[in-house]
Amino acid sequence: MNYRKVNWCFLGIIMLHLGVVGLLVALRNVYSMGMVANLLVSELILAVPAFLAVLVSREKPNRVLGFHRMKLSSVFMIILYTFLMGPLTTLLNAISMLFVDNAVVSISGEVLNLPFLLTFFMMAIFGPVCEELCFRGVVYRGYLKSGNVAGAVLLSSLLFGLMHMNFNQAPYAFAIGVSMAVLVEATGSLWSSVIMHVVFNAQSVIAMYFYLRFYPKVWLEQTQAVTTNDDMIAAISVYLVIAVITTSLAVCVLVWLCKNQGREEYIRWLWRERKSGRKKGRLVSAPLIIAVILCLAYMLLNLFL
Repeated sequence: MNYRKVNWCFLGIIMLHLGVVGLLVALRNVYSMGMVANLLVSELILAVPAFLAVLVSREKPNRVLGFHRMKLSSVFMIILYTFLMGPLTTLLNAISMLFVDNAVVSISGEVLNLPFLLTFFMMAIFGPVCEELCFRGVVYRGYLKSGNVAGAVLLSSLLFGLMHMNFNQAPYAFAIGVSMAVLVEATGSLWSSVIMHVVFNAQSVIAMYFYLRFYPKVWLEQTQAVTTNDDMIAAISVYLVIAVITTSLAVCVLVWLCKNQGREEYIRWLWRERKSGRKKGRLVSAPLIIAVILCLAYMLLNLFL
């Protein structure tokens, strides 16, 4: 799997997404997709092209995806790392809300009408696994073959953010993408990003249902409250301080994970390669440019309609 195949794969994902959206719009008077079907189709749009890309590559699936064993102690530290990255995502979410609405809150009502276990499976297990197979598996590892590690981290994370198809989730999805790609490098296993993604989504789902079950008035007030820009800026100031502290601690956890997984020499080699100034392989091609333009056009269309 090389960058050209990865870019064609991403374009295929975007075309498939837009095709499904177009079909649903055309059939809106005769068919309305429920939330479960919506969640299922959204993830299959990622998983199916990624699976086909693995087959077309003619390489062993594990060579393409990079599932390797990890120590149990590393698993616990990945969970800690996930929570330490939380304030940064909250900060970026708050900043984006100065300009756009909260996309998650807008669908939370429909999500919370579903049984908890079903929602938990779809959003905290099935979704993260599909997304990690696609973005930290096929996309990131495909870009990594160019030898441009920093470029692979940033570009795969950018595509992960764009795939959310809205300006609210894109910034913090990009940050999460970077943190998970770096985590994969620190541990040497795709399992690490799967665990992080599962934990991140799981705590969000549990929090939503917890507030709805035990503090319904608080949840209702939060979802219906109109927050002024002054209030949001004040909150951002607090989040910024917390995020700086917790993100710094998260970096320390990454260093520990790197040592615990025996990846120190590899990371040192990557650093030497980065400083050597050697020309890195390309990552951008025409299909990628087309896919990014389509994503941005769709996001802008949704923003102004």
